[in-house]
Amino acid sequence: MDPGKGPEDPVRAEADTEPDVGDIPVTQEIDFITLGMFIIDEIEFLPPKPPVHDVLGGAGSYSALGARLFSPPPSSKTVGWIVDQGSDFQPSITAQIQAWQTSALFRHDPSRLTTRGWNGYTDASERRAFRYTTPKKRLTAPDLAPPLLLAKAIHLICSPRRCQDLAASILARRRAADPEGYHARPLLVWEPVPDLCTPDELLNCTNTLPLVDVCSPNHAELAGFMGGDGLDPDTGAVSAQAVERSCEQLLASMPLQSYTLVIRAGDKGCYIARNGGRKKKVAVAVAADASGEVDGDDGEEGMSKRKTKKKKREYVRGGLRPDTDMEALFAGLMQDEEGCVAREEIEIDPGLEKWVPAYYGEGYAGDVADKVVDPTGGGNTFLGALAVALARGKSIEEACAWGNVAASFAIEQVGFPVLSVDEEGRETWNGVRIDERLREFQQRL
Repeated sequence: MDPGKGPEDPVRAEADTEPDVGDIPVTQEIDFITLGMFIIDEIEFLPPKPPVHDVLGGAGSYSALGARLFSPPPSSKTVGWIVDQGSDFQPSITAQIQAWQTSALFRHDPSRLTTRGWNGYTDASERRAFRYTTPKKRLTAPDLAPPLLLAKAIHLICSPRRCQDLAASILARRRAADPEGYHARPLLVWEPVPDLCTPDELLNCTNTLPLVDVCSPNHAELAGFMGGDGLDPDTGAVSAQAVERSCEQLLASMPLQSYTLVIRAGDKGCYIARNGGRKKKVAVAVAADASGEVDGDDGEEGMSKRKTKKKKREYVRGGLRPDTDMEALFAGLMQDEEGCVAREEIEIDPGLEKWVPAYYGEGYAGDVADKVVDPTGGGNTFLGALAVALARGKSIEEACAWGNVAASFAIEQVGFPVLSVDEEGRETWNGVRIDERLREFQQRL
C-alpha cells in the first residue's frame, strides 16, 4: 500500500478477479438502483385519442428516468436498473435505453415474452386501470450483485410484507458482500403498490415504516390504507386536507422514531410529513471503564473493532423489539456530564409538514393543459429523482423539488422525453436543460 493512502476497499480490490455484471464493471459506483419491473406498455386513452402500443414503460424504467435526468454523462453510469428482455423485445427499445448511457443490466431470455401491460384511462381523472398481458418477472434481492447491490439508494415498489422481506434480504446480502462495513446502509425508498393499500394492510404498513427511509404512496394509496379515496367530495379533486389528516393519523401511531412520508398528489405536487421524534445519529462515543481505558481494546486493533461494530449497528432500525436496550434508547437523558457512558447520541427531529407544488401546478405561468399530455409514470419518475437526490446528500425538501421537476418531463408526452444535445454540447430533454428547469422552479418556490 502506498504511503498516505487509506486501507483498500476489499469489494473494489477484488475487481480484477470478479466477473462483470453484464457490461457493468464491479468497480462502478452506483448511486441509485430500482427493483421496479421493466414493462412494455400499451396505453388506451379515452376517445378520440388513439391508443399507443409497444411503449417503453414500467416502474423500473420510469424511476430510472427520474434518476437519469439529473445524471448527465459520466454520472449517468451511477444509475442502475435491470432490463429483462423476452423473445419479443424490439431492437428500437434497446437502442433507446443504450442512448441513456446508464448502468443498465440487460438479461435476455428467448424462452419467455417480455413483461407487458395494458393501461386504460377510464374517466377524465388520472385514475388508470392496469393489467398484465404476459407473465410478469419480478425482481428480488438475489437479482442484485455488486456493484448494483452496493447502491447508495434503492427504490422498492411492492406490498408492505414484500417490502419487509426485500429490505431484510438486501441488507443481509450487503453484509455478506461487504462484511467490514465499508459501505453505509442504503437509503430505502418504498413505493407501495395500489392493490394492497387497504385498511387490512395498515398494520403491515406501520410495521414496514421502521425499515425504510421514505415511504411514498400517492394520495389515493395513502387514503386506501385509511379506508377513503383522498378526494374532495364536492369537486372530485385531490383533497389536501384528506392527505394531511391521513399523514397525521399514520404518523401518530408510530412512537419514538422519526419517519418520513412523501405523498404524491398529482397536480397539487407532493406533501412532506415527518413526525417529530428520535432521530438516529452515527455513534461517536466509546465505552470507558472507571480508569478511562477503552473497553479492553486499544491502539489500531481496538479502533478497527469499534469501527466494525459501529458499521454493523447502522443496519439496526425500527421501534421496540424484544432485545431493545431501553437504557440506550434514552441515552440522551442518561449520560453524565462528562459523557463517560457509552451511548449513541440522540437527536430529536422537530418534524416537518410542507407542500411542494407540482412543476405544472400552482405558480406555473403557461397553459398546463397544453403541457400535460399523459401522466403515466410521473410518480415513478418523481421517486427516481428523489432517491438519487437523497443519495447525493440533498435535503428532503430539495429532493422533492428534483422529483417534481423530473415528473414534469415524464408527463409532457406519451412515453419518454426525447434526449438530445444543444448547440453548446449540453444535454437536453424535450429541448430543455434539466438544470435550467430546476433553477426556474426553485426561484418560483
